[in-house]
Amino acid sequence: MSQSINIAVIGATSNVGEALVELLEEREFPVKDLHLLASSESAGQSLSFRGRQVRVRSLDAFDFTQVQLAFFAAGSEVTRAHHERVVAAGCSVIDLSAALPLEQAPCVLPELGAEGLPALTTPWRVSAPTPSAVACALVLATLSPVLRPEQLQVTAMLSISTLGRSGVQELARQTAELLNGRPLEPKTVDRQIAFNLLAQVGEVDDQGHAQLEKRLAAEIQQLLSLPELPVAATCALVPVFFGDSLALGVYADSAIDISAVQQLLEVAQGIELVEAGDYPTAVGDAVGQDQVYVGRVRRGVSDPRQLNLWIASDNVRKGAALNAVQIAELLIKHYL
Repeated sequence: MSQSINIAVIGATSNVGEALVELLEEREFPVKDLHLLASSESAGQSLSFRGRQVRVRSLDAFDFTQVQLAFFAAGSEVTRAHHERVVAAGCSVIDLSAALPLEQAPCVLPELGAEGLPALTTPWRVSAPTPSAVACALVLATLSPVLRPEQLQVTAMLSISTLGRSGVQELARQTAELLNGRPLEPKTVDRQIAFNLLAQVGEVDDQGHAQLEKRLAAEIQQLLSLPELPVAATCALVPVFFGDSLALGVYADSAIDISAVQQLLEVAQGIELVEAGDYPTAVGDAVGQDQVYVGRVRRGVSDPRQLNLWIASDNVRKGAALNAVQIAELLIKHYL
């Protein structure tokens, strides 16, 4: 990547935005000028990049004709409000907020390589898959030589950082209040999350499905090019600051060869297989790492076509920021 381009990071002061800036420097991404953007309340702050402090500016007043690529790392409302004017200025978009329909902004998994790229025209719009979809699709794509899924069951136990910086602050506040014997008044979430588990993330539709669950299913289908694959997804919030844990059940079209599954996982790029008898955890293994950790690999108790796995991944670094930067690295070779 010899061509340097101008980059904008929208939501630069969020957890994901800060991780994006760190990774752009860490991976020596060919950034010519870096523009950090956020709400007017966050404007004036600064982040370190390549030995200097870059000031955060207001998103509302920014001229996007100055940049070729923008990362949307703010909330979905920000993406919906601004992405059209960004594209109209000739700037391509990588959306990390899951705000744009997949028909408009298809999701990309860099580990699939160039053959996994959708047909795009510049300026393009793509979605960085949600962290849970990244982890599940990476594992399933790795196993595709020996396993064709006929049905998936995903239970995603999401850290509170799924809700952004305000979620992290809420868990810290609730924990402090309870440990100090003070009465608890939930704010960011509608009930106690400290020392608890919430079986629903966001509002649900008439059938009881949350938007995040439907998005997770749709992204897995698109990434695996299996649009008819039945995916049952349940997302819950757990009292963990960073790092997601997933229980993945796969029903295949034939009996599972556990030895072949383990061999593929052992050599896969971006995956760390934990040896039998042990298992990974989000806090102890995944947080701060660039791999998806897989353990408890086993066949079903009564059905030899069933494969069960336990997955742990850093939702902010691996699942969001790193994946988005890798998407940019892949796409600028082909479209910029």
